[in-house]
Amino acid sequence: MHSIMKNTALLLGLCGFCFVFGGCAKKAYAESKPAKSHEVNPVQNPDGLKLAEVLSKMNPRASECCSRISANQDEFLSDLSEILLEEKTFRTDDKSLYFLIDKTHKVSGTYEPKDLIELKANDYFNLNKKNMKIRPEAYEALKEMAIASRKDGITLLVSSVYRSYQYQENLFNYWVSVDGLEEAERESARPGTSQHQLATAVDFGSISDDFDKTEMGQWVYKNAADYGWSLSFPKGYEDVTGYRWECWHFRYVGKKACRFQKKWFGDVQQFMLEFLNEWK
Repeated sequence: MHSIMKNTALLLGLCGFCFVFGGCAKKAYAESKPAKSHEVNPVQNPDGLKLAEVLSKMNPRASECCSRISANQDEFLSDLSEILLEEKTFRTDDKSLYFLIDKTHKVSGTYEPKDLIELKANDYFNLNKKNMKIRPEAYEALKEMAIASRKDGITLLVSSVYRSYQYQENLFNYWVSVDGLEEAERESARPGTSQHQLATAVDFGSISDDFDKTEMGQWVYKNAADYGWSLSFPKGYEDVTGYRWECWHFRYVGKKACRFQKKWFGDVQQFMLEFLNEWK
């Protein structure tokens, strides 16, 4: 009887050891097992999840840009961080240089940029009319670009800058009377939706389709981004921007934003500004 009890105790001890050892082994395996590749920890990677959400809302024509961004997520987010830090250096009492204004994103009829500078005859660039005004940041960038162009034998001609809500309203109505509403919508902004009301957009040259063929136009196309100026309405993107190609219309967004736009958004300003607007 004593022998039987001894053997039984020994057997139970072995079973207990196996249970404990087996349980520990399973726990160790579970802890060491790598997570599945598609599993995302939102706590560890919140920006990655946010990026995917923002990209999903982009214009379908930005799909190629979005694919490249997704494939280089860390690099993109690093560049994006620099852009957002740059924006923090902008003045806070006025619209951001990245402010999205288009057919669906507007400003009020009373909005007027702060501290507008009146453009006067100078040694840097020519003016085709009087009483034109521009934001201080854009003025300094325009002056810098004009000095550079003069060194290359090109004198820039500034034809249009700031337009008030009322001015744009009259202009839009004029083009409706001349070309009809449908055509006017393609080449003139409704009041409150024009980049010119931000006082950071400049029309260069004669404001005509041959501007890109002139020496001035060629110089601006080649060099504008180096001074923070971005073409707003490129050829072939009317369904994206809402406007036909305007080879003379450039908007000041800053040098870093121009590099960011070219690197990640196919050099399409609308894509970049839509992304930044949605991200914020």
